[in-house]
Amino acid sequence: MARTVGSSGPKTMEAIRKAGLRLIFERGYEAMSLRQLAAEVGIQAGSLYNHISTKQELLFDLIQDHINELLRQLDRALQGKEEPLERLRAFVAFHVTYHMTRKREVFIANSELRSLEPKNYDVIVALRGKYEKRLADILADGVAKGVFEVVDVQVATFAIIALLTGLCTWYRPGGRLTREAIVDAHEKLVLSGVMPAPSLSTERGKRRAPRSAAAGA
Repeated sequence: MARTVGSSGPKTMEAIRKAGLRLIFERGYEAMSLRQLAAEVGIQAGSLYNHISTKQELLFDLIQDHINELLRQLDRALQGKEEPLERLRAFVAFHVTYHMTRKREVFIANSELRSLEPKNYDVIVALRGKYEKRLADILADGVAKGVFEVVDVQVATFAIIALLTGLCTWYRPGGRLTREAIVDAHEKLVLSGVMPAPSLSTERGKRRAPRSAAAGA
C-alpha cells in the first residue's frame, strides 16, 4: 500500500504530480484513473478534489509546466550569446542535456498532446511554438549573416528538434557514451545540416587544432 503523504497541501500536491507523471508515463492518460492516483499517493479518492478538479487539469498542468520550464532554461542557456553559430551550439547542448533527464515529461508532452481538450491543446501548441521560434530565429539570423545555408527555416527547425528529441527513445544513463560525447555527436549532425561544406570543414579544423596541439605537447 502507498504511504500516506500527510495533510500538507503543497506536499500532497507535489506527491500527486509526481505520481500522476509516473502513472501517465507507464499506463497512458486514458488508462490511468483518479482512484489509482489516489491510492498511489496514499489518500482517499475524494481528497484528490481538494487539489485537482479533474484528470484533464492534471495533464494540462504537467505539460504546461514542462514547456514553461523548457523555455525558461533555454533562455538562460542562450543568455549572453550573440552569434548564430554560438547560439545554435548552445541550443543543441541545452536541448540534448535537458531531454536526457526529463524522459517522462517529454514523452507525455508529445504522446498525450492528443488527450488535451481543445482549449488546453491550443495553449500547449502556442507554448511549443515559442520554443520552436527560438530555434527558427537562430537559423534565420544565421542565414541572413551567411553563416548557415538552409533551404527552408521552418522545415529545418522541425527536423532539428525531431533529431535532438529522438534520443529519448534510446538514451540510458551509464551507457557506452558520456553525456558530453552524445552532445558533441548531435552538434556535429546539426551543424553538418545547416553549414556550407567549406565552412563546416574549416570549423572542424579549428576545433581539432587545440586537441592535436595538446596531444603533441
